[in-house]
Amino acid sequence: MHGTSTGHHGFDADRLARIDAFLKERYIDSGLLPHAQILVARDGEIAHFASLGTAREGGGRLADDALFRIASMTKPITSIAFMMLVEQGKVALDTPVHHVLPELKQVGVYDGGGGYNNERSVPFLTKPPARPMLMVDLLRHTSGFTYSFQQRTNVDTAYRLLGLERWHGHLTLDQFVAELGKLPIEFSPGDAWNYSVSTDVLGAVVQRVSGMELDAFFAEHIFAPLGMADTFFQVPADKLERLTDCYTFVAGKGRVMYDPGATSAWARRPTQLSGGGGLVSSTHDYHRFCRMCLAGGELDGVRIVGRKTIELMTMNHLPGNSDLATMSKSLFSEATNAGVGFGLGFAVTTDVAKTMVPGSAGEYYWGGMFSTAFFIDPVERINMIFMTQMSPSNIYPIRRELKTLIYSALT
Repeated sequence: MHGTSTGHHGFDADRLARIDAFLKERYIDSGLLPHAQILVARDGEIAHFASLGTAREGGGRLADDALFRIASMTKPITSIAFMMLVEQGKVALDTPVHHVLPELKQVGVYDGGGGYNNERSVPFLTKPPARPMLMVDLLRHTSGFTYSFQQRTNVDTAYRLLGLERWHGHLTLDQFVAELGKLPIEFSPGDAWNYSVSTDVLGAVVQRVSGMELDAFFAEHIFAPLGMADTFFQVPADKLERLTDCYTFVAGKGRVMYDPGATSAWARRPTQLSGGGGLVSSTHDYHRFCRMCLAGGELDGVRIVGRKTIELMTMNHLPGNSDLATMSKSLFSEATNAGVGFGLGFAVTTDVAKTMVPGSAGEYYWGGMFSTAFFIDPVERINMIFMTQMSPSNIYPIRRELKTLIYSALT
């Protein structure tokens, strides 16, 4: 274990140091997690950083520049990319999605059918949506799309059978959109919140509007300007040794290898570039992204988006200023739901008391399926990045625990 706490920036150094002891004892020494890395910053300056555990089976300790699969922490980056195009006047939040992706023009709302009867597929019955799906629905997950791993409906069964979310499958991003266009959505856009492939569809919008492949757009317009040299869809050969092993939890077996760093699927360019979950990054790279957000869209003299755009993205955009506890149809969510709204690519805390964890109204955050997480608190001017590689993300209450420890260290 190696960590550093400065004790400046309005934190108590001894209390910050508790974080490392807690992670080591509860998660690393117990074998619940293979490794962990945490960064806590105030006003963009690192107040605490620690790396614990081993990067790979039988390997050395976790290096400070290790690479992690960030999964759904890709979503805020895709959302920023879209808002860059909004700022250029090329698209708007109330643009109907089918204006850019005509493949989705005829999508209806599920009204029965689907599934199988005596091994024969049953056609879907649909009804017209109450209104067209808008770009804002993609950003806030009110589109009616779903995820195959929810395993709740005949619609997500169809996603599974078609392999819609396989990044190394047979579908490019455009072909993925075309297949989605043949399936119903689960509800009329805006009627509910459901965690979904919406941000993957948003990535297709970014491609179509910009005329650039998604990886090229990210590299040229976000990663290079922000100095994020360790963030990509495909890990370059000369950086592969820094990629950590990745695990999944299997009932009765515990931690099982999911993707070894040395032979990782992330070393190949995916067929389908996933704006919803495809990126690999480092803690320090993602810190640069968070610093840009906290500073109102700018870092080191380079502006990515305007200050008011960040303000707009981090407001609650759920209809009627609702929260996820009220609107979520999702079996699975990266968030506990009470007192939490959703902005344009981030969850947003609207009522701190209802979350039952210390924090600030207006704080925004998200996480990934491999248990990575970040939050940005614009009131206290804190940001945190937590990295590990263990799915699913909801087996341990580690995000709540870390937040409690961080806020308890404020002086």
